[in-house]
Amino acid sequence: MNKIEISNVTKKFGSLHTLDNVCIDLEQNQFVTILGPSGSGKSTLFNIIAGLLKPDEGRVLIEGEDYTSKTGRVSYMHQKDLLLPWKNILENVCVPLVLKGSSKVEAEKKALEYFKLFGLAGFEKSYPNQLSGGMRQRAALLRTYLFSNDIMLLDEPFGGLDAMTKQKMQQWVLEVFKNLKSSILFITHDIDEAIFLSDKIYVFSERPASVKAEFEVNIPRPRDNDTLTSTQFNEMKKKILKLF
Repeated sequence: MNKIEISNVTKKFGSLHTLDNVCIDLEQNQFVTILGPSGSGKSTLFNIIAGLLKPDEGRVLIEGEDYTSKTGRVSYMHQKDLLLPWKNILENVCVPLVLKGSSKVEAEKKALEYFKLFGLAGFEKSYPNQLSGGMRQRAALLRTYLFSNDIMLLDEPFGGLDAMTKQKMQQWVLEVFKNLKSSILFITHDIDEAIFLSDKIYVFSERPASVKAEFEVNIPRPRDNDTLTSTQFNEMKKKILKLF
């Protein structure tokens, strides 16, 4: 059974046709990327999966159950970290646990178990403005994981970082998630990022978005800097570039 099955989803905003008959699957413990140009409807699809928008047609199935227009089942991380500036990092990552009913003490105890894995140990009492962009994204990612750790929607989480920090974060996220049992849907318009991170890539067309192509990424893991210049990597990149 798929963790997520997007079945024939179509969405219009008045005369603006955004999504056209989109079908996507996410399997358990799989990293799937939606790759497409800016403005092609990728974030609209995420809002539909998260239950924030209702599709005009189609369904969202999560583990076989219809979750169309239902919120609270998946976690969702935007490009901006959206950390609360008046709360320290520990307090920030505990927000979803507290909202779900945990006491502050219980939430902090659970969150602290992950601080070392997410590279945040020693920064528990720091405030967002005291951290680098990469460290803030680590905190935002931990907060997202604590909301719903089995299915995560990541919408260009590294898009606002400089090139070197972005590459380090990509390598870091692969290292972290090999230790966690999460299924991830990821949005990007960066072809290198999509290939480097993913098990599977869906390539979106221009708006109205439909799936132009689907690629299985059979590049061995673990992946590192040498992956980016490998023959397999560049052959796949050439195939994807031909679609744009």
